[in-house]
Amino acid sequence: MSGAATSTAEARAIPEYRQIMGHPAPLWMLFMTEFWERFAFYGIRWALVLYIVAQFYGGSGVGQADANLTYGSYLALVYAGAVFGGYIADRVIGYQRSILVGAAFMVVGLFAITVPDQDVFRLGLATIIVGNGMFKPNISTMVGQLYAINDQRRDSGFTIFYMGINAGGFLAPILTGYLAQSFSAQTGVPAYKVVFFAAGIGMLLSLVWFQFGRRGLKGIGAATGELANPMRVVAVVIGALVVIPGAYFLLKLGAEKLQGILTVLFIALALMLLVEGIRNGKVARDKTIAMLIIFFFNVMFWCFFEQAGSSFTFLAENIVRRDFGGWIFPTGWFQSVNTLAIIVCAPMVAAVWVMMGRANPSIPRKFGLGLIFNGLAFLLLMFALQSLVGADSKIPFWTLFMVYVIQSIGELCLSPIGLSMVTKLAPTRLVGLGMGGWFLSTGIGNNLSGIFASFVSGESGMTTQSALGGYTFGFYALIGSGVLLFLIAPLIQRLMHGVK
Repeated sequence: MSGAATSTAEARAIPEYRQIMGHPAPLWMLFMTEFWERFAFYGIRWALVLYIVAQFYGGSGVGQADANLTYGSYLALVYAGAVFGGYIADRVIGYQRSILVGAAFMVVGLFAITVPDQDVFRLGLATIIVGNGMFKPNISTMVGQLYAINDQRRDSGFTIFYMGINAGGFLAPILTGYLAQSFSAQTGVPAYKVVFFAAGIGMLLSLVWFQFGRRGLKGIGAATGELANPMRVVAVVIGALVVIPGAYFLLKLGAEKLQGILTVLFIALALMLLVEGIRNGKVARDKTIAMLIIFFFNVMFWCFFEQAGSSFTFLAENIVRRDFGGWIFPTGWFQSVNTLAIIVCAPMVAAVWVMMGRANPSIPRKFGLGLIFNGLAFLLLMFALQSLVGADSKIPFWTLFMVYVIQSIGELCLSPIGLSMVTKLAPTRLVGLGMGGWFLSTGIGNNLSGIFASFVSGESGMTTQSALGGYTFGFYALIGSGVLLFLIAPLIQRLMHGVK
């Protein structure tokens, strides 16, 4: 009875919206807002490590290690920031204003990194980190607020929104890569400055789109009561300005020391979740333990998956044959392969799960499959670096292309069920903290990805041998983790007490 009452109350609270293609009209506004934000995020993703080497190390390979470490730390802090951004929207200024403030900070940060100064560059990244923390988790939450809990269109609404994410991620590297080549050659403006400026324009479009489109939300996500006090926005802006130097300090501190800080935070968070689980009885305790075990394997997955923006970029730039009859395939375009593969393969993977019926793998085994597919991508790289290196010391184009595709299949086995799993396994009073644990474990994996990528590049820059040595380690680490997870899956499943 209580569940029904809650659903009914929520249904009444949702305004009457004009419908477009069977969904509330504001969904499409949020779709485009997220499209432009992802355009900005993925637009700079491929260029960051190349820019650091070119701008601050004169193009020398000795800068690759630092570039990889900076990239990993940047991603880690982006995910860590999402933990606090949700709290700001929930408890301080509401979802709409949180998105607007976050978008404004991201615009400033993206334009700041166009300045060719290392300290300003780090401050720009720190500003993007703070802004993304307030933007990213909250726009996804608003999609859910357009539907009643029992609305059958809810899942398809999130699917449409997810396509906006992937569409932005697909087009961004293609367009920014094209601009970097053509516009820079015509005007003399440095290529990477063009990339960062284009991403800044994309984020500005996201901000403007949401500002003018949010009227159509009819109050959903708007601040009410005490949260509507405009001085709270002022306080959040001041707080964000105070936090930016902290993020800058963490970036400058280095990935190794940052890893220590993130690990301590994760241990503290895990202990809080475990204590709460124990208080709630044996079932809650077991579910919490199962969730924490899966968090560990999540770290392993993202540590190697996120080579896409670091060591794989240097691999593409220096060791992959990209010449097609005089036309050079832009390095940045490899970043679009992941999102293209997600768009193409997601329906097929979903259909496979449905066709398997009762034989559908459990959550731990789906995670295990994600790790194994990730490992198979590294196996392909091992084969290419051992057997397919040509006289020009380069490997065929198709090998790296397929690495991104295989990794994407692994991502589809693991990533879509992560947040859903947390809501089912975390202690009831600390689901938000459980979500924080998921994001933090992903952030730790991203930071480790930078450390691993610096190992792959070595002291003087990536070579065929350094890449082979690093990726061989990645293969064994991933396959070993995936097999281990398959073996202990029955134990984890028992700890989950029937959660599917």
